[in-house]
Amino acid sequence: MKRIVLFLMTNFAVLLVLSATMNVLGVGRYITAQGLDLTQLLIFAAVIGFTGSIISLLISKPMAKASTGARVIDPQAPANAREAWILDTVHQLADRAGIGRPEVAIYDGEPNAFATGAFKNDALVAVSTGLLETMTEEEVAAVLAHEVAHIANGDMVTLTLIQGVVNTFVIFLSRVVGYLVDRVVLKNERDVGIGFYVSAFVFEIIFGVLASIIVAWFSRQREYRADAGSAALLGSREPMIRALARLGEMQSGALPKNFEAAGIAGGKAISALFASHPPIESRIYALQAMQRV
Repeated sequence: MKRIVLFLMTNFAVLLVLSATMNVLGVGRYITAQGLDLTQLLIFAAVIGFTGSIISLLISKPMAKASTGARVIDPQAPANAREAWILDTVHQLADRAGIGRPEVAIYDGEPNAFATGAFKNDALVAVSTGLLETMTEEEVAAVLAHEVAHIANGDMVTLTLIQGVVNTFVIFLSRVVGYLVDRVVLKNERDVGIGFYVSAFVFEIIFGVLASIIVAWFSRQREYRADAGSAALLGSREPMIRALARLGEMQSGALPKNFEAAGIAGGKAISALFASHPPIESRIYALQAMQRV
């Protein structure tokens, strides 16, 4: 969940800043004396949209470290036996997956883990103290394998491309609507007025929220793949099933609020649309339905 939320928040912030800056500087002359030049607008939207998602990807590692307070384990001198085991486990999994060994970090927090980074051979895997304290070593290994599978699958890069396309249409459509509001509703016939800028900004936020449903759907599909990847890396689906069941037990007892927000256990229909993770029951069923690994 953290990987997706951090990426989306950073992307949205960068997108708004870039968009506002380009408008202030007058870059992207898509409004002409003849009206709205849709070709120029599409080019403008694509440049801003993909730039925002690429910047978000490139700064994902430092942003993740800063926002979670993650402490990277020194591969030459782990602080204790637990750190040495985590480091060795992630490195073995990375070798099996055929990717470069990622940085490994621990952060204080509720049971969770994430992987991020712009490149397969220069990624970060972080695990929370809460997860280490509530799961067995086998279950932790399954979660780490799940995160390594995300890296091996290139999920962050694919997410960046999808986010770039979504950003492009958000920017494009918000300005088309803003232009129509300015010209048709407000009857402005000279250049563009404040109605265009206000409407474009408001609809950029609205369309951005709606677009996040698409990104969230993609994220849920990648979770199924990462679960399957964990099973493949460990040679068995049972450890990941047990790790998910452990999360399910926490949900039935006292599920941390950040898990509820992520929709990891299903939830109401509306919140489920924005959930970055499928319900735990669905993930377990998908693993059980796999051909035995």
